[in-house]
Amino acid sequence: MRKLDDILEEYEFLDGDERYRLLIELGRELEEMPDALKTDATLVRGCSASVWVYPTQGDDGSLHFLADSNAAITKGIVALVLSTVQDRPAPEVAETDIAAALGPFDLKKQLSSNRTQGVPNMIALVREHAARLAAAA
Repeated sequence: MRKLDDILEEYEFLDGDERYRLLIELGRELEEMPDALKTDATLVRGCSASVWVYPTQGDDGSLHFLADSNAAITKGIVALVLSTVQDRPAPEVAETDIAAALGPFDLKKQLSSNRTQGVPNMIALVREHAARLAAAA
């Protein structure tokens, strides 16, 4: 998965349609999520498309998220969200201000409100998973 800084650097040089294509490309680059993990428990509520996020924890305590969506642009948005926290320790993920990290992308200006309405729910689910795993450690 690409680092957020690298994505932002590329994003800033693109115009609207190219930015849209970059998000779709990010979604295509996501690690495949097995269908068996696409359950009601991993479903992100409040998204216009179906989005699933599943956390795994490595032996070193780092979190690795699997995610998918049935809409290409939404899959790209969840990939962008995950790029802020992928493979970092659970306590760090729980404390990360993901919305602030995504601020420079100005998604609300780039995409329709339908496409961005679920972003806060994606962020909340990622942080809740991380907080739960951090507390159990």
